[in-house]
Amino acid sequence: QVQLVESGGGLVQAGDSLRLSCAASGRTFSTTGWFRQAPGKEREFVAAVTWGGIEYYADSMKGRFTISRDNAKNTVYLQMNSLKPDDTAVYYCAIGSIGSFRVREPEQYDYWGQGTQVTVSP
Repeated sequence: QVQLVESGGGLVQAGDSLRLSCAASGRTFSTTGWFRQAPGKEREFVAAVTWGGIEYYADSMKGRFTISRDNAKNTVYLQMNSLKPDDTAVYYCAIGSIGSFRVREPEQYDYWGQGTQVTVSP
């Protein structure tokens, strides 16, 4: 059975940094993605990384967020810098075997974590 466990969320001030972790067990998949969902909003793509290390980002996160993976630990990280109040959301990681053109589509992912709350105060 596949399990994803996210960690690293918390309450920070604007301009601070956080690093989220997503540890997977059970199987390995080609792509791991991070999504976020703020209250009253739809789930939004943040970033994704393939098994081979190819990275994808939402335009609004480029330059501030960095996704990386440690295949030996089956863990994917999301380094978030220069956080803004608009980054406040529940952040989810997800995994699946996905072609590169569809990594931004949440319905393409097979398994999801429980989410970790990130709150950025002004």
